[in-house]
Amino acid sequence: MAIVGAFVLPHPPLIIPAVGRGREREIQATVDACEEVGRRIAALAPNTVVISSPHATMYRDYFHISPGKVARGSFGMYGAPQAAYEAHYDTELVAKICAQCEREGIAAGTDYERDARLDHGTMIALHFIEHYLKGFKVVRIGLSGLSATEHYKLGQCVQKAAAELGRRVVWLASGDLSHKLLAEGPYGFAPEGPVFDERVAHDFATGDLVDLLAMDPSLAERAAECGLRSFWIMTGALHNTAIRAELLSHEGPFGVGYGVGAFEPTGEEGADKSCNRLVSYLERRAADLQSKKENEDAYVRLARASLETFVRERRRIAVPADVPDELRETRAGCFVSLKIDGNLRGCIGTIEPTRASLAEEICANAISAGTRDPRFAAVRKDELADLVYDVDVLTKPEPVASTAELDPARYGVIVSCADGRRGLLLPDLDGVDTVDEQVGIAAQKGRIDLDFDEYRLERFEVVRHL
Repeated sequence: MAIVGAFVLPHPPLIIPAVGRGREREIQATVDACEEVGRRIAALAPNTVVISSPHATMYRDYFHISPGKVARGSFGMYGAPQAAYEAHYDTELVAKICAQCEREGIAAGTDYERDARLDHGTMIALHFIEHYLKGFKVVRIGLSGLSATEHYKLGQCVQKAAAELGRRVVWLASGDLSHKLLAEGPYGFAPEGPVFDERVAHDFATGDLVDLLAMDPSLAERAAECGLRSFWIMTGALHNTAIRAELLSHEGPFGVGYGVGAFEPTGEEGADKSCNRLVSYLERRAADLQSKKENEDAYVRLARASLETFVRERRRIAVPADVPDELRETRAGCFVSLKIDGNLRGCIGTIEPTRASLAEEICANAISAGTRDPRFAAVRKDELADLVYDVDVLTKPEPVASTAELDPARYGVIVSCADGRRGLLLPDLDGVDTVDEQVGIAAQKGRIDLDFDEYRLERFEVVRHL
């Protein structure tokens, strides 16, 4: 068996005594659980520990695997330069993983390293392992903005590479849970925070790793987590492997969730086909997509029909006879947003009506969202079944005197200059929690410098159709 154990470890810097200076005792349950992980890893006697960390080099469409023979880092940026660590990389395993990824078509490798220094997620893992084990090698892997499926497949590649080399490997997935558990915490509170933490803690306790793969991306985004993708790769490394799961601890006294989990393989690696968690996830995902499609309202069905017909047949549909009267008789601006696995795939809209009816506005903007958003290539036929649509119908924008009249949960914002530059951001978007964030993003989209340009603000509301 190549993957002899897998663990989840959080990475609060103050858990390091030189950084915490006593405050680490406020998360003593987490400290004790991390020490237990160190003991268990030592008992497994691995040749190599693979660490996936949210704070290693990360790209949207590429998994970075740290190159070289050795890397060092310290907690100097947290006022504790004496807390220094060193990792000796398993270069043979790194090369084998990269080769396996190339064969499988996974965008991963050792290129484009921005900073060779060890990140704090990796160093905290090393801190607890080195209390009990010396002389092991390390592979450090960053996360990406790619799908759960791609993260899982990367884990599979590591599993296969380790097996080919006969390595005994322990997987350590570094990652915190929600950062929004308490109003007085550093990141504030969001109701999705405790929901996310309770669900992940349950999954750690029961070993339901498929549920981690199937986590609603909007829930994860609003909870402001940082470990989910790390857990996805770990799940792939346990492909076709039965496990015994244990939640060693879970707490969040500072407003950030710290979960420690242990996953012990209980049979031969690859022998239990019922543990093909990727197949289980894809089946669940397909059922969820089908349910969404069956429950789409008339606005979204119209957007879907317009884009699918255009992509498949290169023609624009006429407004169907059975659309509700409100779509035929109303004129309004609207935005059509497309997502795949929770990631934006296109968004185009009109602030004010440009067509004879809202129905025509939706049809035109759906095609534009799928084919003319400059941030993305045009939607392909094979992507159509995976698309999730939102249609936002806008009220007429109204001027506001200051940001005090804005609320990113209720109002969208338009930032504009007299020379025609204008940027818009819709309301109630994942990851946009403050007025300053909302206005800043809208201004950036309009190429407006808030410090130097004279600008005006407008707000609007939307009715969101799903």
